[in-house]
Amino acid sequence: GQYRHSIDAKGRVAIPARFRLPLEEGAVVVKWLDGCAALYSRIAYEQFAEKLAVLPLNDEKARNFARFLFSNSFDVEADAQGRILLALPIRDWAGLTSEAVMVGARDHVEIWAPDRWADFQKAMESGDALAAQLAGLTI
Repeated sequence: GQYRHSIDAKGRVAIPARFRLPLEEGAVVVKWLDGCAALYSRIAYEQFAEKLAVLPLNDEKARNFARFLFSNSFDVEADAQGRILLALPIRDWAGLTSEAVMVGARDHVEIWAPDRWADFQKAMESGDALAAQLAGLTI
């Protein structure tokens, strides 16, 4: 699903109740693909990090991605109201100011600026655009 929430003056945003349970053991926010941020539970983040750890060091793309991901990862904890603090580098990267759209994305939550999310949604509205995204995938 997707949920829209306000970002307060301190950079805090509420996590939708249905996304909170996996985050009780801790969470990590990272700069993510397509100009959004991603919120991973601590466990999911560590599983992802383990996959990166087995990539060959002589692969420049793997090194660059790992370097980017780990240098732009921020531990977060929810407060009593279920809010997390989005670090300024995350807010800047994702264009987050006063509102955020939280989008469920399998093993993580994507955090989008509303205008960027609307642009993405609009680009995917036609059946042809959606079908083009599936081309070449083995599903």
